Amino acid sequence: MKRTIKLLAIALITAVSFTSCGNDVSLQRYFVDHQETKNFISQDFPLSMIEIDKSNFTEAQEEAYNSVDKLNFLGYKSDSTDLETFNTEVAKVKAILSNSKYNDLMEFSDRGNKIAVKYLGDDEDTDEFIVFGSHTEMGFGIVRVLGDDMNPEKMITLMETMKQADLDKAQLDNIMNFFK
Repeated sequence: MKRTIKLLAIALITAVSFTSCGNDVSLQRYFVDHQETKNFISQDFPLSMIEIDKSNFTEAQEEAYNSVDKLNFLGYKSDSTDLETFNTEVAKVKAILSNSKYNDLMEFSDRGNKIAVKYLGDDEDTDEFIVFGSHTEMGFGIVRVLGDDMNPEKMITLMETMKQADLDKAQLDNIMNFFK
């Protein structure tokens, strides 16, 4: 009898622990829930998979590049016949990213694409960077940048470096072809 009561107490404590963790959907949960859903594509890859000439990197650029371990990508291909689903999914992602744990780094528009960059952590020790871009005609994409010793200043340096880099476009064809 004592053993049964003890087991019930443990089960109750465990259940309360899991339900009290909050109902907020995390970005990671959103990735997992949608990675095999219609109109979505998911891909994980190490930064080293993107071949880039680092011979002209400054020390700061090299440090920024080396602080990134991998990228998680989730894309949604917009279907012009189902704009409602696109808007619903964008609203879900924006709701997740509006959580106060996500810090704003920058937002901008480029040729009809709306892009937001956020991060988890603080200015010295950042756990994750998130790049969210959307376009009503193409869809949206979310990139989770994961690594060690990352910080916003390093990521801005890395983003500027990547803009100017001579990337092999064939490496990203699989993702880009998805949106066509």
